[in-house]
Amino acid sequence: MLEARANKVARENIDAVSLGKNLLLNNESAEKLPHEKDFFIPINDKLDISAEAKKVGIKESFFSDVVQKGSAEFVTKQYLYKGIRYKSKSGDFIVITAAENYFEINQAENLINTLLFAMGIASLLLLYIAFYFSKNIFKPISAITERVKEISSENLHLRLNENNTNDELNQLTMTFNNMLDRIETSFETQNNFISNASHELRTPLTAIIGETDVVLSKPRQVDDYVESLKIILQEAEKLDNKTKALLFLAQTGFNGKVQKFDKVRIDQLLWDVKENLESMNSKNKIYLDMDLLPENPMKLKVNGNVQLLHLAFSNIISNGCKYSDFNTVTVSIGASDDFVYIVINDTGIGIPEDEIQYIYDPFFRASNTKNYEGYGIGLPLTRNIIRMHHGKIFVNSVQEQGTTVQITIPTWKPEVV
Repeated sequence: MLEARANKVARENIDAVSLGKNLLLNNESAEKLPHEKDFFIPINDKLDISAEAKKVGIKESFFSDVVQKGSAEFVTKQYLYKGIRYKSKSGDFIVITAAENYFEINQAENLINTLLFAMGIASLLLLYIAFYFSKNIFKPISAITERVKEISSENLHLRLNENNTNDELNQLTMTFNNMLDRIETSFETQNNFISNASHELRTPLTAIIGETDVVLSKPRQVDDYVESLKIILQEAEKLDNKTKALLFLAQTGFNGKVQKFDKVRIDQLLWDVKENLESMNSKNKIYLDMDLLPENPMKLKVNGNVQLLHLAFSNIISNGCKYSDFNTVTVSIGASDDFVYIVINDTGIGIPEDEIQYIYDPFFRASNTKNYEGYGIGLPLTRNIIRMHHGKIFVNSVQEQGTTVQITIPTWKPEVV
């Protein structure tokens, strides 16, 4: 644009007018650029580039480039300079057109205005975000906090409101409510345990105290004393068995004492359980199904405690024998690369469908077991033992058809050094 303007002012001023040396003309009739300045410098022997450079206010090299190359450009903070070598009938001239450097001058102002505008928009946006978070985040959190403060052991039935529109807060609320469900269940289980334990321990104690009072109420024959002592001994043994079971149940819980673990082959352990149960009671009939045994015996090894696992399997298998009136109990063994599977199946009285959810409650006994001896501690104890071995236990039962218990235990893995 400046080059075209330089050519135009050169034609209007040099070709139309006879010029002298160092002529600076201002053509008022021409349409000038903002703050335009035009310089017309003859190229002759008297040309003093140094002096002309000082007058115009630009470098000497600018003039040299115009003379040698025919054109040159120069930029300062205030002006843009364009110089051309113009040939006319009057001779050669250096024509310089300077116009205001509009972009450079206004850039800072535009930048400041843009920054101020952006800061204003950012401030409004921050205010909106703060208001939004205050209304939609902090306020619901405050409501949750106040609600949590109301919940204690006396009112564990209370729950947080799950109608929050915020997905993350709603997830947090649901998680907290699930935790409250587990805590409430634990409290109820603990209360039931204490109540049942008190009842189970009080029954033999009451019998012992009552029989002792009767014996001591008046002098009796030797045979009477012997008979009373037998009754007291029986009740004391029941009390001792229940106390031992309770202590063992507590020891095998998640906070129980640390047990020694080692490599255990499940098939050998089950053979020992079978022999032990059949020697204790000749009526017990146990069949070990080995059809699914893996070719690699290492897959049958687990990291476990022999005594505890022996007790767990003995509880399940002996229950199967007892509640099936000593019909054959089938024990199947299988394994994969990661787990050993034990399935114990009997054809006994089964468990009522509406009672199977309580089978792990200490001292719980199904309503159809009144004619069978037991304390209701075997299954809770077994589950604790299996959990200690990082395994799982599943019970499926149909009343009057039988019960199937599946136990899964992780296989033993060598430690990687």
